[in-house]
Amino acid sequence: MSLLPNIIFAILIFSGLGLFTRNVRKLRRNINLGKDVDTSGNTKLRWINMLKIALGQGKMVRRPIAGILHIIVYLGFVIINIEVLEIIIDGFFGTHRIFSGIGPIYGVLIGAFEVLALLVFVSVIIFWFRRNMVNIKRFMSSEMNGWPKLDGNLILYFEIVLMALFITMNAADIEFQSSNNGNIISQFLAPIFEGMNVNIIERVAWWMHIVGIIIFLNYLYYSKHLHILLAFPNTYFGSVKPKGFLNNVESITNEVKLMMDPEVDPYATNSTEDVNTPDKFGASDVLDLNWVQLLNAYTCTECGRCTSECPANQTGKKLSPRKIMMDTRDRLVEVGKNIDSNNGEFKLDGIQLLGDYITNEEIWACTSCNACVEACPISIDPLSIILEMRRYLVMEQSAAPMELNNMMSNIENNGAPWPYNQMDRLNWKN
Repeated sequence: MSLLPNIIFAILIFSGLGLFTRNVRKLRRNINLGKDVDTSGNTKLRWINMLKIALGQGKMVRRPIAGILHIIVYLGFVIINIEVLEIIIDGFFGTHRIFSGIGPIYGVLIGAFEVLALLVFVSVIIFWFRRNMVNIKRFMSSEMNGWPKLDGNLILYFEIVLMALFITMNAADIEFQSSNNGNIISQFLAPIFEGMNVNIIERVAWWMHIVGIIIFLNYLYYSKHLHILLAFPNTYFGSVKPKGFLNNVESITNEVKLMMDPEVDPYATNSTEDVNTPDKFGASDVLDLNWVQLLNAYTCTECGRCTSECPANQTGKKLSPRKIMMDTRDRLVEVGKNIDSNNGEFKLDGIQLLGDYITNEEIWACTSCNACVEACPISIDPLSIILEMRRYLVMEQSAAPMELNNMMSNIENNGAPWPYNQMDRLNWKN
């Protein structure tokens, strides 16, 4: 027996895994460009969140149609790919359906795989119609034009082809069909191949199936479907603080405490010398964000649930939380390419996330209501990025809207947001 197919198979597998490993390293490098953030503590709650949200798809079913279809595709794709292990063993050692030796349970497994493959096939077609033919507003937004729309469709085509190849491979396998063991769906397709060279058809489908899986695996790095891999760490490291919690800059908090402490001499030169003041307040670019926020950006599924729940977006304002995450990811990819082309060092390119990707108008439209955070099915937090960019505009650029500047001036001068002297408390009390 010729070893050439086995050698070609080994080259395919190791080359594919090599490319995948390279992409994972690049992905990890880019995420680690973010600032450090404390994610320790609440380990039990973090595990519960990951199991409920990522593994259990707990938030997906809040929209039943899309949620149930997604669960079918998710479970089907994961379970069906168990048979990839058999393909790999067969490919390396030149065997044929090595697991068939386990007895009747093999037929039960393949039968279940075929039913799931059909369900996935149907679900993906429904997804395609929802995305392209049904006028669902969250798929019609401007940020979904071009590559995002094509990317969403490409992954659907991938899934359709892979499921079709799996059924075709089984239907054209004479030995498998003659066993009448587990060919629940493929038996109806088998008559189509009568009079054809089914051995060639089976081999072509087998090879195309494994090649398709390798291509799919390496395509993930360039696709929104990275969430297939990143949803688990993203839900684990997601915020476990109350939804209304807003973080404060420690140095400013300490200064305020000192100002309010009657025991502290306000004229003492050393009253705040121990305060750890950051080099920059807020964020104007991805390198100013923390690594969890960058992980969020890579994990975004572009489903648009956040944007469809956003009250600012619903009232016609430019803000789209989904676009915030997409822009953050696109800028991070751009920074990564900059580093790659400059021997591992980032060189200033005159571009920033704030201004070149995201406008001031977008971030000031946010009401800080957390609707986007609550809506996200995989614990992404667009609000935290918006607040960091606001902080930069206020504290580094003094570029807050006039109404906000007036309010802050009144608080500083009058102790209240209204333009009344502190002695006239009754004028603004009511």
